[in-house]
Amino acid sequence: MLIDIFKQQPVLENERVLLRPIEETDFEFLSSFSLNEPDLWFYGLVTAAGEQNLKNYLAAAVKNRAEKKEYPFIIYDKKVNAYAGSTRFYDINPTYLTSQLGFTWYGKEFQQTGLNRHCKLLLLTFAFEVWGLERLEFRADARNAKSIAAMKAIGCIEEGILRNHMPTVQGDRRASIVLSILKSEWFGSVKETLTKKVK
Repeated sequence: MLIDIFKQQPVLENERVLLRPIEETDFEFLSSFSLNEPDLWFYGLVTAAGEQNLKNYLAAAVKNRAEKKEYPFIIYDKKVNAYAGSTRFYDINPTYLTSQLGFTWYGKEFQQTGLNRHCKLLLLTFAFEVWGLERLEFRADARNAKSIAAMKAIGCIEEGILRNHMPTVQGDRRASIVLSILKSEWFGSVKETLTKKVK
């Protein structure tokens, strides 16, 4: 049985990063990405590019948390004292002890700095050791080689491709790659390997 993540309202933190529940008022912290780096959401299913899209993005994230559908975080990089992006748990299924982790994006200056691995170590530790998940799933546009490589680097196992799966913000449809980490894999080797990579 999963703990009630919505009642607990977790905040995750280590020496490098702080992950806290996102709020609509976080518009001020994320607007520079929205206005200056619109291609961050090129492969996304929804976009936060542009002022109104960001407002809609934040409103939807907060609404979905209130309806217990998703648990979205804003990411704060303590190394440079700046907000860096966002991520969330979604498709949460308490009955089957599963969730997806995604909608993850970072401003360009925060990419390839080690920040993502710190975030994932916190999120995976929470998911498997506190929350009680048995399986954590990840999906991405099958064309998004950079994102797929990052997921595999933290220990995700590729499972397959969902063809013609979802509409994109460009108006076409994407194939989605499915990857996952199981609780047994987390304790078997993924935790140890990821912990070494963040040091």
